[in-house]
Amino acid sequence: MRRLVCIFTLFFCLGLQAQEPANCNCCSKDHKAFDFWIGEWEVVNSKDGSPAGSSVIQKEEDGCVIRENWTSAKAGYTGTSLNFFNAQSNQWEQLWIDNGGSFLKLKGNRKGSQMVLMSEEFIKADGKKYWNRITWTKNNNGTVRQLWEVLDESGNASIAFDGLYRKHTK
Repeated sequence: MRRLVCIFTLFFCLGLQAQEPANCNCCSKDHKAFDFWIGEWEVVNSKDGSPAGSSVIQKEEDGCVIRENWTSAKAGYTGTSLNFFNAQSNQWEQLWIDNGGSFLKLKGNRKGSQMVLMSEEFIKADGKKYWNRITWTKNNNGTVRQLWEVLDESGNASIAFDGLYRKHTK
């Protein structure tokens, strides 16, 4: 019996090692900084708790990419984001694309319990400069808050989206 336990333990340990890639290119602390967002989520509007949508966020490409697949509570609106740590620039990048043809590019890093990403400046019809800033906050209760702000030249912020991600319960 003891021999059987030793053999089982050996095969179990070898199996675990086989699951780990021999050369893990995206296993650093920086590459894992946004892992708190991974999961299947129901998303509600923070202000009133009304449904905003659902999101499935998972690691792909041997853990080098975090892909979000968003479905809005408003019928017919979906989107996808690709998120990765760029080791050359030492920052996170996101490319968001939706089914309406809109896209958004963001860059930034984790600061404490938050991932803060910003766009480059853009000019609205009023001729003024603006920036998008999206902050994901890992909350102690397991939820994630996503706050999307649009900043003007003076640093004033207007809220484009304020959502609370709650783990989907089946």
